[in-house]
Amino acid sequence: MPELPEVEIVRQGLQSCTLALPMAGGVVAHPRSIAHPPDPDRFLAGLVGSHLKCWERRGKYLLGHLVRGGRPAGVWVVHLRMTGQLLWLSQSEPVTSHTRVRLFFPDGQELRFVDQRTFGQMWWVPPDLALSAVIPTLGHLGPEPLGEDCTPAYLAAHLGTRQRPLKTALLDQTLIAGLGNIYADEALFCSRLHPQRPCHSLHPWEWTQLHAAIRRVLTDSLAAGGSTLSHFRHVRGMQGHYKVQAWVYGRTGQPCRQCATPIQRLRLAGRSSHFCPRCQPSVE
Repeated sequence: MPELPEVEIVRQGLQSCTLALPMAGGVVAHPRSIAHPPDPDRFLAGLVGSHLKCWERRGKYLLGHLVRGGRPAGVWVVHLRMTGQLLWLSQSEPVTSHTRVRLFFPDGQELRFVDQRTFGQMWWVPPDLALSAVIPTLGHLGPEPLGEDCTPAYLAAHLGTRQRPLKTALLDQTLIAGLGNIYADEALFCSRLHPQRPCHSLHPWEWTQLHAAIRRVLTDSLAAGGSTLSHFRHVRGMQGHYKVQAWVYGRTGQPCRQCATPIQRLRLAGRSSHFCPRCQPSVE
């Protein structure tokens, strides 16, 4: 699933391609991709004839703020889930079998939502409705890990009293918005913390170290264009390159870049966790 860096890179691409361009029409090829309104025709009616004022990101959600006739026209929300792609293409490009939604713009351009697994979703939230009323999850997201509200003190206060493993806590979107499996593994390696380490066992200086590591790996990934494991693409189709420099994620059995110890993998809360047993010793 695309995580914060990948979604942010898509947001930047949408910001550069789609602003101030009127949406002239659209096609919903797969109604399952539309979460609200449940009627695809009503969804399209909310978008067509408007233009995008700006794109924001909240956690792993994309928020396109719409304007029609100089007045707010609601918010177009997109969650890419596991395999979703938003691609800025010429309308003459062949339409693949996994194309779910097409939105048409001037000069023969379109924004095409391609989603092999069909888990991704779109919402049109009218201006008279709160986002959290339509998408309750948005109202429960934790702070952005690169934002001012996410500090070492915040991590210590909100994670430090919990008994669950660090890796599990870092994936909880109500505690920190946008982190996922890749960057949780990477941040734990950079802070030399074992993924199974109980949150309550960390010392104050370790929360500071973890906070710095989270910011480091996210910033590094943004600079590398994100991570393409199989499906992620920028809006113009390019892949991300963070995976080639990853410290531990996806490197099971390969030598640690710091000490040459083979990287190990374990299952934790149903997810794979990658770590170096020497650089990230367990605490009994």
